[in-house]
Amino acid sequence: MGRKLGRCFGGAVNVVGCQEVSDYVPAPERYERLPYRRCGRSGLMLPAISLGMWQNFGEDRPLEVQRSILRRAFDRGITHFDLANNYGPPYGSAESNFGRILATDFAGYRDQLVISTKAGWDMWPGPYGDLGSRKYLLASLDQSLGRLGLDYVDIFYHHRFDPETPLEETMGALHSAVAHGKALYVGISSYSDRRTSEAVSILRSLGTPLLIHQPSYSMFNRWIEDRLLDVLAAEGVGCIAFSPLAQGLLTDRYLHGVPEGSRAARDGSLTPNMLSQQNLARIRSLNSIAGRRGQSLAQMALAWALRDPRISSVLIGASSVTQLDENLDALDNLQFTAEELAEIDQYAIEGDIDIWRGPATS
Repeated sequence: MGRKLGRCFGGAVNVVGCQEVSDYVPAPERYERLPYRRCGRSGLMLPAISLGMWQNFGEDRPLEVQRSILRRAFDRGITHFDLANNYGPPYGSAESNFGRILATDFAGYRDQLVISTKAGWDMWPGPYGDLGSRKYLLASLDQSLGRLGLDYVDIFYHHRFDPETPLEETMGALHSAVAHGKALYVGISSYSDRRTSEAVSILRSLGTPLLIHQPSYSMFNRWIEDRLLDVLAAEGVGCIAFSPLAQGLLTDRYLHGVPEGSRAARDGSLTPNMLSQQNLARIRSLNSIAGRRGQSLAQMALAWALRDPRISSVLIGASSVTQLDENLDALDNLQFTAEELAEIDQYAIEGDIDIWRGPATS
């Protein structure tokens, strides 16, 4: 399957005819810089840390900043880039921006990348732009491929469980995406353990195995430890955790309150009430443990999420190359003593931050 070319955009690249040409050359040692983990019982390997584009890749951020982050990520061994139809803002813009940079900087490296997208949350008005119908999922995938400039994605997810649509219809749509060559693998996100088992069974009967589940998971949101991880391990399904830094709570950003311009200061998914006095006290205690390990709180939080071998990868965001580098340096120390884990467990407890709990408990 080939790369669709021929789009013309401005930017810091040379333009030959109607095709941009970048002088970017990836670091030759990139595959020696980052560990890779097998995704369930599949043949696919994923980097221990992958780059997600939920935030920071919309039209509110300069394209050249996005380009620098993506280049640096690939130079450091990140091969997996995770998107969704409604990432932005506005909806669709993260895919469009990634598609532009893919065409100019990574066109010759498509077979070295794992690109995923999703559909399941609201995308366009009316009854056919949300949830889990076959009509919505397959139409959305076609739109995503157009914005990305691709013939296929590596992984296509249903973004959340939809209790109003028969699961056979939703999983049948994912199977069709593979059968028609528009996705290599399929995944689900924010599904409960029971619904995950049902999805596995339906997809297996169709001949398209479930590759991966993408749940929220962090020190303040440990719901997958109860049953979901056991189900995934038993079924040979990989797990890639999103929001391992609890939308930035598990960083040094909020140690002294809510800084101006931070995500909690804006009207978005991280609300000020999540910064309760209890959570702030736990953040400070965890930060002290991280300091004794020679890590930042963010680095320790990422290493902690990767402590379980059933976790194939964790997804991070990045607003700058500096932030990306700091988070990737978490991989320098992935080992924990039993004493460290026991101390962390005193503070790594539910923080009432899981805004995705509804679909995950349906």
